[in-house]
Amino acid sequence: MSAVARGTPASRLHRPLALLLAALAPAGAAFAQSAPAASAGTDAALRRCTALSSDNQARLACFDAWAAEQAQAAPAGAQSWQAPAASASASASGASSSSAVPPPVDATLPATRIIDVARTEGCRDPQYSDLSRFWELETGTDCGTFSFRGYRPITVSVVASSSVNRQPASDADGNSATDSTPYRRTENRIQLSVRTKIAQGLLTQGHPTLKDSLWFGYTQQSYWQLFTPEISRPFRATDHEPELMYVYPTTAQLPFGWKWRYSGIGLVHQSNGQSKPLSRSWNRAYLMTGIELDNRFSVNARIWKRIPESAGSDDNPGISDYIGRGELSLLWNVNKDNTLGATVRHTLASSDRGSVRVEWLQALGTGLFGSKSNLRLHTSLFSGYGDSMIDYNRKRTVFSVGLSLVDF
Repeated sequence: MSAVARGTPASRLHRPLALLLAALAPAGAAFAQSAPAASAGTDAALRRCTALSSDNQARLACFDAWAAEQAQAAPAGAQSWQAPAASASASASGASSSSAVPPPVDATLPATRIIDVARTEGCRDPQYSDLSRFWELETGTDCGTFSFRGYRPITVSVVASSSVNRQPASDADGNSATDSTPYRRTENRIQLSVRTKIAQGLLTQGHPTLKDSLWFGYTQQSYWQLFTPEISRPFRATDHEPELMYVYPTTAQLPFGWKWRYSGIGLVHQSNGQSKPLSRSWNRAYLMTGIELDNRFSVNARIWKRIPESAGSDDNPGISDYIGRGELSLLWNVNKDNTLGATVRHTLASSDRGSVRVEWLQALGTGLFGSKSNLRLHTSLFSGYGDSMIDYNRKRTVFSVGLSLVDF
């Protein structure tokens, strides 16, 4: 008989175990190589046991010895393998134990800022501030290029003024009307104003959140003698104002919680499209900037320089000494339905001319899905020079009430 046949029942039970260990030996060897605690000695032991194919009893004894060595080394590595299981068990049972399971993040490290992505279309997302959405200063407020946005309010209103310019005059030769036209002081005012972004990321390429942009805007304002049928209800004045502007985002923190949001430069042409003697026009280059406090207050400022014209082509000399050389605008969101605004223009010279405009916009109704309506009741009071190009050198006070469309 062979040695195996003469073996005890226990040895017969060890035989299938030895065969199983022999079959698993290659996989065990591969696992040992990938485990962090594997060593060259362990690999050699496995190969030595596997090589004893001619003597099953010796092979079994070899694997028994190898298993005993692994059992002695297990306590050091068992904790690292038991920790995930303990964590999963604690999670399943709803229990937590800071002493049993280490925290997943080193508490000594600063917390990572989570960027909240836009929930709705960028430039209409209310989680961003008004200035950020208006100029699309952040990635989350981007609405793309070559689509129309609102600029100044699109307004239809009824106007009552302290005076009306029936015979416009200018210091330029040949630019004063020779006849008086019987205009009424009550008239209709229409303003159309749109803009589009024509480029972005010009100087902020690679920045994860901020975006600069280049815009083109156009504003048209008309005074219509709607209540003067005896002279066929003419348009008394229509001003055209194309504009090119570059906006750069900023994030500087200012005192008292204010934040500096943008700076920019621009070029603007303004004219009334008339021939002499009623022709009026000028060109300006300007600098602008804006700050805000939360989403309640915003302040926007512009300062400009008139681009000189020759005396023969200047229809309105000295216009900067009437309309001004800079303006400061303040907006206050009183609540979700009411906004108050004030704009002051000044000559920034010894002359005290300029203008003041005070506005109140009140939301009417609600938009789609219960959102704030874009339609406003628009009430405005203006006093000073330059309410229109034809009135650049005429001071008057104008009160208007109408409807405005904003943020479309």
